[in-house]
Amino acid sequence: MKIFFDTEFTGLHQDTTLISIGLVSADGRKFYGELTDYDRDQCDDWINENVIGNLIQSGKDYIGECMKENGTTTVIVATKEEVAYQLRCWLSRWHDGIIQFVSDVSHYDFVLLIDLLWGSAIDMPENVTPFCMDIMHNLIRDFGMTEAEAFDVSREQFLIDNGIALPRGQKHNSLYDAEVIEKIYDLANRPFR
Repeated sequence: MKIFFDTEFTGLHQDTTLISIGLVSADGRKFYGELTDYDRDQCDDWINENVIGNLIQSGKDYIGECMKENGTTTVIVATKEEVAYQLRCWLSRWHDGIIQFVSDVSHYDFVLLIDLLWGSAIDMPENVTPFCMDIMHNLIRDFGMTEAEAFDVSREQFLIDNGIALPRGQKHNSLYDAEVIEKIYDLANRPFR
């Protein structure tokens, strides 16, 4: 099972803390978790404006409404421990299959996912592939971009330019970004695209 995911966190620095995580499975199920115990002192102005402002906790009703539209999204706003427990329960439906995570520029995201769920890569279950696929590779390999182009291209504009509708929601909300990742992966893997 391919599971597309994104995280939002308190900054590109050591000891960063997870703010939110969004996941979309290839069969359409979604999980969105917001942590209530992230380190707010680590958030700079950009994170406060672009990430914190796109949380359910920010009080913007449309964010939660977008997530609940199709009835397939598990939404939890709780401590790191509770979000981790609920996410492990959500992932347990694929216990007899292989889980392959897919993200975008996944260096921090995959480390934060592993820390949230298992504490260390050593404790990952055998059915979880220890390699996170990165759509940066799809952009480079399948669309002929250089590494710099693949890093810099607006994911949303890329989808629009390729005739793909954007999901409902807001950029820098982890569930919205996970849905964008899924759409780019699907576009790259279309037969005869």
